[in-house]
Amino acid sequence: MSESPLPAATPASSPEGAANGPRSGGRGPGARGPGGPGQRRGPRPPRRDDRPASPYNEKVVHINRCSKATKGGRRFNFAALVVAGDGKGRVGIGYGKAKEVPDAIRKGTDRATRAMTQVNLRGNTIPHEVIGRCDGGVVMLRPAAPGTGLIAGGGVRAVLEVAGLRDVLSKSLGSQNPGAVVKATLDGLAQLRTLEAIRAVRSAQ
Repeated sequence: MSESPLPAATPASSPEGAANGPRSGGRGPGARGPGGPGQRRGPRPPRRDDRPASPYNEKVVHINRCSKATKGGRRFNFAALVVAGDGKGRVGIGYGKAKEVPDAIRKGTDRATRAMTQVNLRGNTIPHEVIGRCDGGVVMLRPAAPGTGLIAGGGVRAVLEVAGLRDVLSKSLGSQNPGAVVKATLDGLAQLRTLEAIRAVRSAQ
């Protein structure tokens, strides 16, 4: 009595085929995104920081990292020095501290925008020469001809750019500490006086 041959196992029903073949709901070699091949990807997950765009110019001058040794290991804290301005003569500085760099920058930016003050400009340059001082920082600022550009670096350049200045000569004569340089630059800008303001003071005398 002859026996009928058994049907050959298909790849999908065999263990090998189940392991190598495409699985329902899985991401095979041809799958791209939740829609499969040729389909568009789904929406991106929301970002951690989805704040609206700020109307002010913001620049991070310096980020300091501080570590504390504890029983479980070292813990890090970050501090960010940020300058902000509207490009029309208003400028401010802020210092933010947090356990993460983005949070420190956000705090510094918020404080800088709240502390903005108005400085007197003459077009794209400053009305006259001035020397700003704060702690050990000493910064000299001089007006320049149109097209000269900002001859400055570090914290001085960041403050001048966000304030809206384009043609200024500068020189740092004191400490190179970023905080002292930025505050000295802001002190120099606060001393600027227009020709009309000087005439008013002299006429009052």
